Amino acid sequence: MGKMIYLDNAATTRTAPEVVQAMLPYFTEYYGNPSSVYDFAAKGKEAITTAREQIANVLGAKKEEIYFTAGGSESDNWALKATFEAYKAKGNHIITTKIEHHAILHTCEYLEKERGAKITYLDVDENGIVKLEDLEKAITPETILISVMFANNEIGSIQPIREIGMIAKEHGILFHTDAVQAFGQVPIKVDELGIDMLSSSAHKINGPKGIGFLYIRKGIKNRSFVHGGAQERKRRAGTENVPGIVGYGVAAERAERTMEERTAKEIEIRDYMIRRITDEIPYVKVNGDLKRRLPNNINVSFQFIEGESLLLMLDNYGICASSGSACTSGSLDPSHVLLAIGLPHEIAHGSLRMTLSEEITKEDADFTVDKLKEIVQNLRSMSPLYEDFMKKQK
Repeated sequence: MGKMIYLDNAATTRTAPEVVQAMLPYFTEYYGNPSSVYDFAAKGKEAITTAREQIANVLGAKKEEIYFTAGGSESDNWALKATFEAYKAKGNHIITTKIEHHAILHTCEYLEKERGAKITYLDVDENGIVKLEDLEKAITPETILISVMFANNEIGSIQPIREIGMIAKEHGILFHTDAVQAFGQVPIKVDELGIDMLSSSAHKINGPKGIGFLYIRKGIKNRSFVHGGAQERKRRAGTENVPGIVGYGVAAERAERTMEERTAKEIEIRDYMIRRITDEIPYVKVNGDLKRRLPNNINVSFQFIEGESLLLMLDNYGICASSGSACTSGSLDPSHVLLAIGLPHEIAHGSLRMTLSEEITKEDADFTVDKLKEIVQNLRSMSPLYEDFMKKQK
């Protein structure tokens, strides 16, 4: 096997060298607890303030509106649970979509079953985009929160966030967006888009794992999520992960600085790969919106094959990607996102997600597509369904 071609950057990314270098002193040199009063510990406190400013600047927010968490899932939980508790006297209705990350969907299920919330799960169109008229119709006098992800983690479709923000503001409803895949990949200014809360995670943008943030617009009534100490302005107790926070600040600044050039390269390779796949492999479908799409996302479904087999065979060639299926309790279930956009089970099972980075070259793209062609052909040659289909075509 030659070099590894890593095409699973939506799952996690390589930590950038400059991020690692920025973090190192806070493990071994400035390791004091930021809550301590002595000067040695103040170094960590200063570093946290700097990182908070770096992230706030990327969002066009105030540094006091950035709250550090352990990652995107915690941020999503905080946004939904604490908002529900803070505003339940006004109403108990939350609107979200059927294609959200499970950190949102499972939190909504909990609020429904355990806290008495009413949840509306909006349908999406065949490209995974929310219909604004459906959103308007779903609003009731009891609606307190709209939570719609900025861009989908599987199919890459980008939602009409500005328009959703306007609708929320017109009706006096809070608007949260899970921007875990979008932050650092597309420009986001919270005031321009009408976003009240936003979740993000560092390891999606070449930062470290185990650190995220929740943006909460100043003035929003949002309950404390972790009780204990006075960290994060008494809303999220616990000794701060100083190295992680420092790394996130550098990663956010780096992502904004490199965004234009980096994403232009990703779009060029993405579109080249999609063209080759659709031109050279029959019975394939591209999932997600072709225009309103994350720069690095490719999601395709191949008829008559299983995605898991495809992944294993790609791995034999050093190609890392992910499937449109998830192994749950010993059974292979199709992606809820792919089902929501209308794919039948048998096609959803044959899906492949490839998410690029700026490190992927045209040569990597060609090698990957060449191997895909071979693998798809081999898998179909063993498929009775494909054999029956081809007989009917004659």
